Amino acid sequence: MSSPEHPWVLQICHGYDGPFLDCARQYAVLFKGTPYKVCTVYLSGAPSAEVERGSASDEVIFLDYSGAQLRGLKLGAIAALKRVAASRNFDLCIAHRFKPIYVALLATCLPVVGVHHAFGVYSRRARRLFINRFRRRLLLLGVSNAVRDEMRRHLPNWPTERVETLYNRIDLDAVQAEQVSRREAREHLQLPENAWIVGNVGRLHPDKDQVTLLRGFAQALPQLPNASLLVIMGNGRLEGALKALAHELGIAGSVRFLGQVPHGRRYFKAFDVFALASDHEPFGMVLLEAMAAGVPLICTACGGGREVVEGVGQLFELGDAQGLADGLLQSTVMQTETEKMRTRLQQLFSDQAAVSRFQALSAVLSET
Repeated sequence: MSSPEHPWVLQICHGYDGPFLDCARQYAVLFKGTPYKVCTVYLSGAPSAEVERGSASDEVIFLDYSGAQLRGLKLGAIAALKRVAASRNFDLCIAHRFKPIYVALLATCLPVVGVHHAFGVYSRRARRLFINRFRRRLLLLGVSNAVRDEMRRHLPNWPTERVETLYNRIDLDAVQAEQVSRREAREHLQLPENAWIVGNVGRLHPDKDQVTLLRGFAQALPQLPNASLLVIMGNGRLEGALKALAHELGIAGSVRFLGQVPHGRRYFKAFDVFALASDHEPFGMVLLEAMAAGVPLICTACGGGREVVEGVGQLFELGDAQGLADGLLQSTVMQTETEKMRTRLQQLFSDQAAVSRFQALSAVLSET
């Protein structure tokens, strides 16, 4: 990765919805203080000054393609990326998720770092055949060891050094500066000051398994502190079914469905404990945000979530409502290990920790 003057890194993202704006930021800041400039391209999504600021890049390009335009061969996106690639002295491309990786490989001759944020990407034979054609100029990164290991199983002929892990991370100081106090958070969310609150953040979707969350909370509730509440931030297709289950379990009065809360991580200090019951979470950014707020963690012992929580929080088996209930009861008497969580964040899940790790991993591309 050496060029005579003003070298650039091309970063391609499918869009900036959900966590992916921060994912773009995470990779752009890896080049802060280096000779490299970063150009981030969003294949979908309208131009936005807020997104431009949040991308932490020297240049941001919004192609604003529709979902239909990004299906099939994606010829328009490939042609547009060819023009972008010809406009700068690019040395490297970073692409998030499969479609941007596909476009990057066909539109450029650059070495590509392909970042995967989900399971199952290479379970499709057509994708495996495609990606194998470009193995010599590809480094695949999973956001957790769990994602990495699944990719390695699907790509058994790849050298292990070309399928590796680079954890998601946060700007710890910036996140903590953004988070408001317990009192302010509860006022904003209209939650009672004296309640003991279990927090959960995520789509209302089977993957997040809020069914087990409700069942575990219902089992623990008789022994939890008075006025205990389960507070769920997020929306999704299961909202009606989950509200019906809360009524069936007799806990509807102790459960608050807040819907989608803009900038929800600002209000994590409203929680006394954060519980994530997800089915094989690829990583779990909300766990880092809860740790930054100093909130005790309870998480399923599978997927990437385990790698975040192990050693600083409690784990229970997927779908084990009793195990979750036991964890909730334990959290009422445990002392919060705030300093231990901060140390773990700094050592594994911070921008600073990622810089040297990325440099070591990307060295493999210089061998192509």
